[in-house]
Amino acid sequence: MRTIITFLIVFGVLVIVHEFGHFFFAKRSGILVREFSIGMGPKLIAHMGKDGTTYTLRLLPIGGYVRMAGLEDEETELSPGMPLSVELTDQNEVRRINVSKKVQLPNSIPMELISADLVDGLTIKGYVNGDESQETTYKVQHDATVIEESGTEVRIAPRDVQFQSAKLGARILTNFAGPMNNFLLTIILFIALAFLQGGVADYNTNQIGTVQAGSPAAVAGLKDHDAIVAVEGEKISSWDDLTTTVTKKPGKKLTVVIEQDGKQKTVQMTPKSVESNGQKVGQIGVTPYLKTSFLDKIVGGLTQSWEMTQNIFSALGSLFSGFSLDKLGGPVMMYQMSAEASRAGLKTVIYLMAVLSVNLGIVNLLPIPAFDGGKILLNLIEGLRGKPLDPAKEGLITMIGFGFIMLLMILVTWNDIQRFFF
Repeated sequence: MRTIITFLIVFGVLVIVHEFGHFFFAKRSGILVREFSIGMGPKLIAHMGKDGTTYTLRLLPIGGYVRMAGLEDEETELSPGMPLSVELTDQNEVRRINVSKKVQLPNSIPMELISADLVDGLTIKGYVNGDESQETTYKVQHDATVIEESGTEVRIAPRDVQFQSAKLGARILTNFAGPMNNFLLTIILFIALAFLQGGVADYNTNQIGTVQAGSPAAVAGLKDHDAIVAVEGEKISSWDDLTTTVTKKPGKKLTVVIEQDGKQKTVQMTPKSVESNGQKVGQIGVTPYLKTSFLDKIVGGLTQSWEMTQNIFSALGSLFSGFSLDKLGGPVMMYQMSAEASRAGLKTVIYLMAVLSVNLGIVNLLPIPAFDGGKILLNLIEGLRGKPLDPAKEGLITMIGFGFIMLLMILVTWNDIQRFFF
């Protein structure tokens, strides 16, 4: 249960932060966000806000989405001959259209649809109360809503609030905002982690942080914040020097020169032999020295975010030099990592969330259709051409990209299941 809760929190925060970026900048650009959904699949809860956005919570915690007006695959299907009902204002204008069998509007008028223009003309035409001898046309309010077959109520999408009506720069920023939010979240989490840890590790000094009780270092008389000057005659000037030297000598007695209370002295210690990645390595039970000033913690969080970003780009580069599904991970791997993090404690959970957040941001910026990076690429092509791509061609490109991503996700998930459960 703890693992499940950890997974839902980590995944939920990443999705909400990512989608809120799209949501916020779409709103700022005058684009109507018809639905903001957390989760996929069947709807659990839905609430329409005063801003015209329907906020939904769905059953499957495997993602989320922001549904913007004007995107072709997000439009409500209204076809001739469809039975529906309309709710009118005192001025005889339509304020609600109901095409769902799950919802009944007490004061609505039943219609058989002939045609509807909810984009430009804002009209709906049909036969009222089954009377096919007379066609009735109603004016539709600009902010009218439609109750879809699923029972979800969303605003209609007039031309002026559609995605394509926004300026090109605003659309690029809206597409970029999701990954941008993930990068910001990563920085915030690493800074928070620095404060929780009491500081950031300084790997460029031979001064140590804490000494674990009962460890070889403690037995040899080392204290917190001592400096290790030399090991077996080898000069130690950084944390890497220390770990490189010690890990190679598991179970071997070492002569160590330390600096304690301003004086140097020589001690003997025997690194404990532990197994790491199938090999025996030595450990003496000390931690890196922490820089604890307020500025150090802020800078440390920023530095760690940048280093993690570089590591991910290196990992992506390795995919091109030698592709393997084992280098990728999906929801199953996220669940497995959540299980390990939940056992390790809050700091590890925060670290995991930061790593996954920067991963999500970078991967979403890859120029693959259906990803944010693919959408931005199409925006840039539009800017160079001076006109948008043909909607049919753009839809086909997006469909191909989506199919590729779904196939890759299935392969990665199956590979994860085999790795962790068989």
